[in-house]
Amino acid sequence: MSDSRNVVLASASPSRKRLLESSGISAEIMVSGVDEEDPKLTALAPREMVIALAILKAHTIKELVGNDHLIIGCDSTFEFNGKSFGKPLTPELATARCKELRGNFGYLHTGHCIIDTKKGIEISDVSTSKVFFADITDAEIAGYVATGEPLNVAGGFTLDGLSAPFISRIEGDPSGIIGLSLPLLRRAINSLGLSWNSLAKSAVNA
Repeated sequence: MSDSRNVVLASASPSRKRLLESSGISAEIMVSGVDEEDPKLTALAPREMVIALAILKAHTIKELVGNDHLIIGCDSTFEFNGKSFGKPLTPELATARCKELRGNFGYLHTGHCIIDTKKGIEISDVSTSKVFFADITDAEIAGYVATGEPLNVAGGFTLDGLSAPFISRIEGDPSGIIGLSLPLLRRAINSLGLSWNSLAKSAVNA
């Protein structure tokens, strides 16, 4: 059976798209439109929530594509003191969260659902990394929030963006923190009986 697949990323995240492209995979972007604020989902524990959302996103797109696709659905949240920190959305909440996180640590969970529509097989898994924050000042927080970057990212920070200087260290997978674990994706692709090299090559040359 051919390794050739049309890769679809069920996410509007520019960071996830960049991660795939940096590893040689060019994906078609299809946004699922899943309601990430559904109370039934937000009531779940952080790890359970991200995997449930990743599955929902991937399955929503599965209904729209043919049988020669590899669909990648992802969702991320940041867990701090047992609570899920999603996208702050407002400057006030982003500021409050930055002040809570400074000098502390939490866990970034990214759920993945990878569906091979040709084989009718899917794999779901979670990447979790521990993130430590510097003791940033009020002025640094104000300047960062004013950029608007933290409003629409899980936890209100990004490892590959303007908040990178405020992250003192991590324990885990850097790409998982950014939003899509490349090591996890590679393992899933191998488990599906596909070849990473073949997928990357076919996508780049498509």
